[in-house]
Formats: sequence, C-alpha cells, structure tokens
Amino acid sequence: MPDIPVGSQIFDLAFHPSHSTVYTGLLTGQIKAFTYDEQGQHQQSFSVRPSKRSCRCLTLDEDGSKLWTGGKAKAIFTIDTVTGTVCETRKDAHESPINRMKHLMPHMFSTGDDDGVVKLWDPRKADVIRTHTHHFDFISDFLWLEDKKQLITSSGDGTLSVIDVRGKKTEPFAQSEDQEDELLSIVAIKSGSKVVVGTQSGILSIFNRSHGWADCVDRVPGHPQSIDALCSLPSSYPSSHSTVLTGSSDGLLRAVQLFPTKLLGVVADHGSFPIERIAIDFGGEGRWVGSAGHEDTLKMTDLKDVFEDEDDAVAEQVETEVDTCSDQGDKDGVACDNDQNPGESNESLPVIEASDDEEAQDSDTPKENKRKRKGDKDLTGKRKKGRNEIDAEPSFFTGL
Repeated sequence: MPDIPVGSQIFDLAFHPSHSTVYTGLLTGQIKAFTYDEQGQHQQSFSVRPSKRSCRCLTLDEDGSKLWTGGKAKAIFTIDTVTGTVCETRKDAHESPINRMKHLMPHMFSTGDDDGVVKLWDPRKADVIRTHTHHFDFISDFLWLEDKKQLITSSGDGTLSVIDVRGKKTEPFAQSEDQEDELLSIVAIKSGSKVVVGTQSGILSIFNRSHGWADCVDRVPGHPQSIDALCSLPSSYPSSHSTVLTGSSDGLLRAVQLFPTKLLGVVADHGSFPIERIAIDFGGEGRWVGSAGHEDTLKMTDLKDVFEDEDDAVAEQVETEVDTCSDQGDKDGVACDNDQNPGESNESLPVIEASDDEEAQDSDTPKENKRKRKGDKDLTGKRKKGRNEIDAEPSFFTGL
C-alpha cells in the first residue's frame, strides 16, 4: 500500500476493530481517519481538530463507535467515529500532558501523563475512578491482561508496575525494581505468560509472570538504538507466540523471534525517522501493519507480502535440498545425511543501514516540552546480568 500522507507528524495511530479504517493523532491537534481496501487504495473519511495542541494518544472502544484522544491540552476528547464530531470533552483531566491511553473494558479506559500519573475512567461518568501516582516519570505504554484484569504500565522512571483495576487501593499490585533504563514499550507473548519490554538502550527485557514482576528473567540485546514501539503478530502465523515487531529509533521496523532468538527480517524502513507507534488492523489479527515515525506519512505494510513470501522461499529451499539429497543418495547408493535442519539457511539476513535519526519534538506554538530523558549512562559497565540473560554470538546480531 502506498504511504498515506497526513500533512503533519503522527504521534499515535489506532485501527477500527472491525472496519478497514485507521485513525491518526497529529502534532497539529487534528485527528484524521482514512479508509483503505485490500488493493491498497485509501481515502480520508473525516478530519476533526478538538484542540490546537498536539494529539499524542488514541484509543477506541470495543465496537469502534467511540474514539478517545488526549495530548498536551491535558483534556480527554470523545469523538463519534460515525459522524466524525467531538461529542464530549473532559477538561483538565490531568495536570500534565497526557502521553498514553488504553481501552480496558466496556466501561473503563486508562490514561497516563508526563509526570507518571495513571488514571482510570468510566466513559459514563465525568469524574475519575481512581488515580495512581507511584511512577515519577512519563508513562510510556500500557498492556492489558484480560485474564487477571490487570493493567501493566511501563515508565521512563525505569520501573514496570501492575495495577489491579478491580481493587480500590491506589498502590500497585506489584512494581519491578529499577531496571536502570527507560522502559518505552511493552507487549505480551507466549499467550500472555511472558511480557517483553523495549528499552532506551536497545535491549528487549523479558518478564515471566510465573516468576513475579520484581526483575526481568532475560535480556536480548542487539538493537542499535532505542525500542520505542512493540507489537505482536497475528495468531495465524506459526511463530506468532514468540515473535514481535519492533520499532526502533534507527527507523527500521523489524520482526524478531525470541524463542529461539532470531532476526526474521526488516518489515519496513522509515529512513532516518524514528518509529514511535506500531499497530495491526482488525484488533491485531489483520494483514496490514501501520507504523508512524517523525515524518508526515503513515506507512502501511502488507504482512502477507513479508511473511508468506518468506515462508514460500523457505519451503522451496527445503524441497530443493530434499530433491538434491535424494538424487545424490540414489546415485551413490547411500542415504544422504544433511546436518542442517529443514528450512535452515546458511545465508545471512540482509542488513539495511539507516542514517542517524533527527530528534523530533512534540511541539506546538510556541514550543512543546521534549520527552524527559535521564542522563547518559554507561550501561555496559553498570548493568547486572539477568538470571537467564542470553549470551548470543556477536555475529548473530549484525543483522539487527
């Protein structure tokens, strides 16, 4: 699909759960919706500007009829996706700019701001349900665990926390130790039994729910820059239970398999623009993955072209190897013993070099504050090795 021009930098994107529609939140405060088809044709369906300040986050309800947005205006706007109009406004919902939003249940969604404050809301009520203040730096991402009704939050303060939305306590159910790194993104794998966190230093930290939330159990290095966005693959793909899509500041959208650790390839290239958001349509089970960087276009990539072509190539290679082995065995009168596993290739993955990214600012008139960052650290000297940290061969990660 050709890139969708939106006219301004994209801060967040969200797909309709049942229709081929994507919504984008822009630096200008606009929310633009686009429809698309399987042939890659797209058309703008509506554009609304509830605030002149930047729109940083979006989330839809379960049927896609309501879209909630937030940003530097510190307010929460409710948009009717059918009419494309603002139907409700919650002014001064936070004391700081809202950085993330997440729909949790039919009558609950969460918001997180630049000061680390997390709030739970009921769309039917004007007042907040509960406020959590255990984080002291920006909320970078949310993950919803449906089986336990728990909200996982990652923060720039270096900790991950677990909030039980059914309780009434303002303290979190659990909170990790300081990971000595900014936690920027989060996604679940292995049917929700493990949680993967992207960090500022380019390391994927893996938490195991059965081992508790105090510390990660694995660390997978390799990304040259920060991992700002994570997304799981549709369940229809064989390796989806242990494969994630990673959006990095070097502008590359990668598919990385974690068990075993393997770079499957580069899905999309944003050039020198950092990737801030990734999402897959139809509730994460569709064929199109949308990725947004600091440019003014939304990149839509067909997962079928990426993964099914690769599967066909692997299958063809296996078939060729089997035929060659069989012919050689018939000729020599002996069985052929191939040490290489079926589908395993000796060819290394292509490396796509990306130029250094320019730091983009969440700014409107006159100027917006930058994302808070801690001072530079010598992570290699200070970091403690995880209990099951992976010692991978350096040559393996040259493709990352």
